[in-house]
Amino acid sequence: MDMSNVAEEESESEEEIHVPAEIDWQMLDKSKFFFLGAALFSGVSATLYPVVVLKTRQQVAQSQVSCIKTAFSLIKGEGFRALYRGFGTSLMGTIPARALYMAALEVTKSNVGTATVGLGLAEPTAAAIANAVAGLTAALAAQLVWTPVDVVSQRLMVQGGCNSSDPKGSSVRYANGIDAFRKIMRTDGPRGLYRGFGISVVTYAPSNAVWWASYSVAQRMVWGGVGCYLSNKKGGEGSDNNNGGNVLRPDTKTVMAVQGVSAAMAGGMSALITMPLDTIKTRLQVLDGDENGRRGPTVMQTVRSLVKEGGWMACYRGLGPRWASMSVSATTMITTYEFLKRLSAKNQEVLT
Repeated sequence: MDMSNVAEEESESEEEIHVPAEIDWQMLDKSKFFFLGAALFSGVSATLYPVVVLKTRQQVAQSQVSCIKTAFSLIKGEGFRALYRGFGTSLMGTIPARALYMAALEVTKSNVGTATVGLGLAEPTAAAIANAVAGLTAALAAQLVWTPVDVVSQRLMVQGGCNSSDPKGSSVRYANGIDAFRKIMRTDGPRGLYRGFGISVVTYAPSNAVWWASYSVAQRMVWGGVGCYLSNKKGGEGSDNNNGGNVLRPDTKTVMAVQGVSAAMAGGMSALITMPLDTIKTRLQVLDGDENGRRGPTVMQTVRSLVKEGGWMACYRGLGPRWASMSVSATTMITTYEFLKRLSAKNQEVLT
């Protein structure tokens, strides 16, 4: 059973699984797409934000501390509100960054997909290339907005009590996001807001490529399992008996379930591969690096400090929360994103 392109386009009569057609950039009502997208992804960010705070606290800690211990220590010492410290700043940046990401993703995917098909490449290969290039482009575009927001929000996340999960380098106190922005600008200038920009790009651009590639592979694997299940289900509601049982028509819930499981698998793989880079990036953005003056620590100084504290495994501090965050975020993101695209379609007939 060939499942190589079941998730990318509407199946023709000879194909064995029929899924809804792909909604591209030209089919979208742009105003509805961005307005609904801001609302939906703000909700997603609010749900996952505490996990991001715990991951950041673990990454800047001088010793290995479990996620559960970090959570209890944080809540006990600073209250539940500490789990949302810096959320307002993060949300203000997430909305424009996400809008820029979605626009770059869809425009690039549409244009590159058309170009690669025009070059004579097979549809699955063209789709894979388009997704990879779109993921890279979207990540680069979003980081222009997201890096300064990340620096400010992470500074707010880690300031607090004097427990073992607090950073060693930052002694400056911030009242809120605006206060943090002003103090960073006064001390380091624009360069301070873009501290870690290079490694952020190195982290997130390949991470997006890995995610989209993993998602494509995982989706084929999951659809293969679903196809075997539906083909063995005699007289099941997933079969189209008018076509001799050759065309399997999974319902909307099945399609969303396959997307969600595939996204979770891709998110976990991406988290594992890019974790060391994310830890180094977080430390660069959060710690002051007193020994280096206003310049802050370099990448090599940060790596040496991590290895000295806990060996190479120190680069994987916060892997549990990040794995959970990226897996849940990827699952929520892809199902929400596909739902958003269907809500924003100009012609609702494309949904059938």
